[in-house]
Amino acid sequence: MASQIPTLDIRRFTEPSGSGDREAFVEELGAAYREWGFAGIRNHGIAQELIDGSYDVFKRFFALPEDVKRKYHVPGGGGARGYTPFGIETAKDSKYFDLKEFWHVGREIPRDSKYADVMPANLWPEEIPEFHQFAYGLYQALDQLGSRVLSALALHIGLPENYFADKTDFGNSILRPIHYPPITTDDIPNVRAGAHEDINLITLLVGASSEGLEVRSRKGDWVSFTADADTIVVNIGDMLQRLTNHVYPSTTHRVVNPPGEKARKPRYSTPFFLHPNPDFLIDVLPSCITPDNPSRYPEPITAHGYLEERLAEIKLK
Repeated sequence: MASQIPTLDIRRFTEPSGSGDREAFVEELGAAYREWGFAGIRNHGIAQELIDGSYDVFKRFFALPEDVKRKYHVPGGGGARGYTPFGIETAKDSKYFDLKEFWHVGREIPRDSKYADVMPANLWPEEIPEFHQFAYGLYQALDQLGSRVLSALALHIGLPENYFADKTDFGNSILRPIHYPPITTDDIPNVRAGAHEDINLITLLVGASSEGLEVRSRKGDWVSFTADADTIVVNIGDMLQRLTNHVYPSTTHRVVNPPGEKARKPRYSTPFFLHPNPDFLIDVLPSCITPDNPSRYPEPITAHGYLEERLAEIKLK
């Protein structure tokens, strides 16, 4: 077992140089996810200017007065779009709320789409005109990168490379810029993000270069994962764990409060939660059922049905 979570160069998959490098990448990526549920992806092709521009508009939004930000909070919307204030989201089974506020960007779809009733239109802060351009540009770039990662994982478990393409093309995916404000007292019981697993297929995290992210190993140890600035961290969510019958485990992770003066600084990160289409039926893949790993989920569930169950558990519904 690797002592640390691996980081892989995705150009080996998208621009293979021959001699079995593409197949080797698929094997290494699959092994990383079977062991850790996490991997770093570098040379991902997303322009640094897009990432930097996105973080600039996100920071400018979170710096707005509280009453301005709350204009974009949608009561009863489950946080699906717009702003979710500080002190609402709470990790499943956690006693304390997370120390964060965030914004949600979803897929832009025709309003006469069959998914329109569960995928509302986006909100955009009028105070920051560039927010739309950068946020949705980053959304699309991470959506494309996520599709490439899913293609490699499909090959690893014996599926066609394009297996996920028509199951995620209208996915209810979410870009979530997060602001963890400075921590001004040492005696709070909350952490920035309590121990949890993600709900979706895979999560792509831009901005894991700030310390604080910890991943629980198979042995139960907490392992810090601070990626290089040019690396996007990609982890397995519960929907893919269920679909693959735990061949790819959804690993528990958290964001801890940094020590000393580092806690007095804000932290920003932006995960992209890649979801299937709302009507996709999450039913265990036959290729992931073996005598040693019988099906753990005899009852299938739609992606939207599963999402609704889980949002209620973390107090967003």
